[in-house]
Amino acid sequence: MVRDVGVAEDLAQEALVAALEQWPASGVPDNPGAWLMATAKHHAIDMFRRNQLLERKHEELGREMEAKELAVPDLESGLDDDIGDDLLRLVFISCHPVLSTEARVALTLRLLGGLTTDEIARAYLVPEATIAQRIVRAKRTLAKERVPFEVPRGAELPARLSSVLGVIYLIFNEGYSATAGDDWMRPALCEDALRLGRILAELAPKEAEVHGLVALMEIQASRSAARIGAGGKPVLLLDQDRARWDQLLIRRGLAALERAEAQGGAQGPYSLQGAIAACHARAVVAEETDWARIAGLYGELARLAPSPVIELNRAVAVGMAFGPAAGLALVDALTGEPTLQGYHLLPSVRGDLLGKLGRFAEACAECERAASMTRNARERELLLERARANAAQAASIEIR
Repeated sequence: MVRDVGVAEDLAQEALVAALEQWPASGVPDNPGAWLMATAKHHAIDMFRRNQLLERKHEELGREMEAKELAVPDLESGLDDDIGDDLLRLVFISCHPVLSTEARVALTLRLLGGLTTDEIARAYLVPEATIAQRIVRAKRTLAKERVPFEVPRGAELPARLSSVLGVIYLIFNEGYSATAGDDWMRPALCEDALRLGRILAELAPKEAEVHGLVALMEIQASRSAARIGAGGKPVLLLDQDRARWDQLLIRRGLAALERAEAQGGAQGPYSLQGAIAACHARAVVAEETDWARIAGLYGELARLAPSPVIELNRAVAVGMAFGPAAGLALVDALTGEPTLQGYHLLPSVRGDLLGKLGRFAEACAECERAASMTRNARERELLLERARANAAQAASIEIR
C-alpha cells in the first residue's frame, strides 16, 4: 500500500512492537493478522500526517483499503490466495521482474529468509558490502517504480520461478551448514525451505526443477539426525550412522526425483543435485556409494552451470572414485580461483586429499588454514581436530 519496501518494514515492526506492548495485558486478538494490519495502517496514516502528506496519501490509502475490504470482508481470508502460504506469497512479491535476479534473491533472503547480509554474502562468495548495496538499490528501485505488491499470476508466475527456487535453495543451504555461530546446523531454516518447496511443488506440479529442488532438500534433510554427534559435534557424511537417516524423507525425495524426471527435467541443475543426493541415499553403507556416477553427475552440472564450487565438489567425487591424486590435481587447479580465496572448504578438501596421500605435514597446514577461515565454531573444532591428527601422523613418521 505504501509502495516502499523500507517504509513497509518500519510499519510492520511498529505494529509488532505495539502487539508486544498491548497483548500481554489485553490478550491476543481473535484475528491477530487483521489487528496487525489495522495497526500498521494507522501508523502509516500518522506517518503521512507527520510528513504533511495526509490528504493525498490518506485518500490513496482510503480508496485502496475500501476497495480491498469491500471485495474481501475478512482480511484473513484475503491472504488465502493461489499461493497458499503467506511467506511463499511474499517471496514471489519480492522477486519482482523490475529487479535483477541477484537483487531479487538478496532482497528476499534479507526480508523473508531470516538470513543476515553477511550470511547472504557468504552464500554468494562475494563481499558483504556488495550484498548490502544490492539490497539498498533493490529497495530504492521498488520505491521509485512504485511497484504494486501483487501476487504474480498467469504468464508472470514462471518468470519469477527461477529466483524463487534460488531463494529456497540458499535458505536450505544456510540451515544445513550454518555460515557462522556455535551450531553446525540451523534446523528451522531447513524446515522453512522444505515447507516452501513442498508448497511450490503442489502449485507448480509440471515444473521439473521444483521437484528436483524438493528431492535434493528432502534427501539432504534425511541425514540431519546423523550429522550431529554427542555435544553437537559434527559428523561427516562417510562417518554417519546411516540407520539414523530418515527413511520417510528419503522416500519422499526419491519420489520427487521421479516426478522431476517424468517432467523431462533430469538434466536441470536442481534435479542433477537431487540425483547426486540420491546416490548417497541408495547406498546402505558408505562403501557402496557410486562415486563414479556422482563424479559424472557433477561433470554434467559443471557444464550446465559452471562454478568453482561445483568443480571443487567434483574433485571430491573424483578423489573418491579414482584416487586422491586425481582429486588433488583438480583441487590444485582451483587454488588460483579468485572467488575461492576466502572459501574454507578449498583448503579443507585439499587437506583431506593430502592426508590420504600420506603428506601429513601439508595436510595439517591446510586444515589449520581452513579452520582460520571458517566462522562456524563447530566446523572450526572439527578442522583443528583433523589438523592435530595429521600433525600426529607426521610426527610419528619423523620418529621412525
